[in-house]
Amino acid sequence: MDKALMGIRVLDVTYYLPGPYAGMRLAEMGAEVIKIEPPAGDPARYMSGGYVHEANNKGKTIVHLDLKTAEGHEQMLELAKTADALIETFRPGVMKKLGLDYESLKAVKPDLVYCSLSGYGQKGPLAELGSHDLNYLALSGALDQMADSNGRPVHPANTFADYTGGLLASEKIIAALLRKFRTGEGAYLDIALAEILGEFQGNHDIYHQSGASDCGIPEISGNRISYAIYETKDGRFVTLGALEEKFWHNFCEFAENPNWQKWSAKTVGSKEHAEVADFFKTKDWQEWYEVSMSVDCCLAPVLKAHERHEHPQFAARRQTVNFC
Repeated sequence: MDKALMGIRVLDVTYYLPGPYAGMRLAEMGAEVIKIEPPAGDPARYMSGGYVHEANNKGKTIVHLDLKTAEGHEQMLELAKTADALIETFRPGVMKKLGLDYESLKAVKPDLVYCSLSGYGQKGPLAELGSHDLNYLALSGALDQMADSNGRPVHPANTFADYTGGLLASEKIIAALLRKFRTGEGAYLDIALAEILGEFQGNHDIYHQSGASDCGIPEISGNRISYAIYETKDGRFVTLGALEEKFWHNFCEFAENPNWQKWSAKTVGSKEHAEVADFFKTKDWQEWYEVSMSVDCCLAPVLKAHERHEHPQFAARRQTVNFC
């Protein structure tokens, strides 16, 4: 069966992570993605042994062009004439200086879908400043929601804004392509990484507007004994997400503790939390891993990144899941 984006050509004029990830997603769905890199290559080739580049550019054709030269500029224009979409991640104004901004390419390809994915968008007081994932997490309010018990933001080990930015960019490009095929019109998309995680803060915004504190959504803030991260006997961690009473009941049944059955899944308290924490320390991580596979109480072990490939659930899904 043909993939959904078969026959679509995308020019990927991006580097590092968010733009390449967006382009890779389109390639996985069948688009022909041509990655335009400078003669020296995408800087991501030289990060972490090249793994960042390898992980986010699968399925693409790599073309090296010096866009600052007349020859490179002309080759880029010729490619644009054949493209359905283009995504770029330069700072605002750079593509215009190169003569490759939306208006310039629209002149040679009127129905082009052109996506600019940048840190702060094309307008605003921060638009032309440098920035990275940690900055976007901070400005979106997301980093504050990941604070430890002392209120200090936890430094994430992954680039969440970059990945969600790439995800949203690919989604909006597909939507613009659908519109293009319906109306014959191209589109210009201005996507700011700093705004993207803010779109996931809607629940917190409404909660704050109601007059509550900035502690986050009570049910999932980590205060409830039924929805928390617990340490195991061997110093690893598991998560309990038994928000509903039926799941808390199932967990208490497994624990064989009739006193806990009297508690609600909504129970908050340091004494109760300590009791449950002590119980989790009676088994090592592997034992809890096995419990999570059989007891219906919203229990999941905290896996290391490479361990997810070995988990039976993901192994089973790999046999059936394909990109459109």
